[in-house]
Amino acid sequence: MTRLLFILLLGLCNVAMAGDASSALEPSIWDSFHFPEDISENGHLIDWLFNYTTYMIIFCFLFVVMGLVGFSFFYYHTRHPKPYYTYGTKRTQIYVATFIGIAVFFGIDLNLVRISNDDFTKVFINWPDEKEEKVIRVEVMAQQWMWKFRYAGKDELFNTEDDVVTLNDLRVPLGTKVSFQITSKDVIHSFFIPNGRRKVDAIPGRITRMWMQFKTAGTWDIACAEMCGTHHYMMKASLKTLSEKDYNIWMKQAQTYAVAENDVENPDVFWGWKWD
Repeated sequence: MTRLLFILLLGLCNVAMAGDASSALEPSIWDSFHFPEDISENGHLIDWLFNYTTYMIIFCFLFVVMGLVGFSFFYYHTRHPKPYYTYGTKRTQIYVATFIGIAVFFGIDLNLVRISNDDFTKVFINWPDEKEEKVIRVEVMAQQWMWKFRYAGKDELFNTEDDVVTLNDLRVPLGTKVSFQITSKDVIHSFFIPNGRRKVDAIPGRITRMWMQFKTAGTWDIACAEMCGTHHYMMKASLKTLSEKDYNIWMKQAQTYAVAENDVENPDVFWGWKWD
């Protein structure tokens, strides 16, 4: 219910801010009813859960409204001059209330738990096997207020001289699974890719993991979804999803620059860890 009201309020705000209705550049009210574009192979599973929850909330809301309007009509004072007081303690009333409660619990709540648990165990923690398939490995270091990304170099080992290290710039190929290992240097952050529908906390002293596979080329936002300090709003990075050819060209150039520029005497360069 809260999500539905938020979407409606956001849509009204867009209308209020539009000003000149003839401006083609302003978003329409209908744009507020859509999720950001889904660029991941499994993002539709998250969207379906949100939609299912919204539809069930709307159904229950309409059912309650129908009951309120119906009872107000049938028990209007002109039809029932003498009021009838009840406390809902009769056996029939208890049966009806119990039936509705059980129906909502099993039909909505437990169904959501079942579906989300299946998605979680069969998809989202079904980690790609690096021995059986090609996997892009990326280490992510969060800190106030930036994102650092590390790719293993030609030696395929992390935290060595030929690692490719970028600041607020993550690049991955399309159609290949990308495995992330994430930690934080200072406080708790949250690595969030809105267009990928996934996020995971970055926790100091702990490695968290997430994997994704992207299907749409473009440039997308990476945000921090955890309040992490005064400049939390500035903690933004860029995700570029490239064709495999473009990604390989970029990686080849980046590795050349890394070998030439990485200062072996600078400890700040070697913040990575052994990939497990």
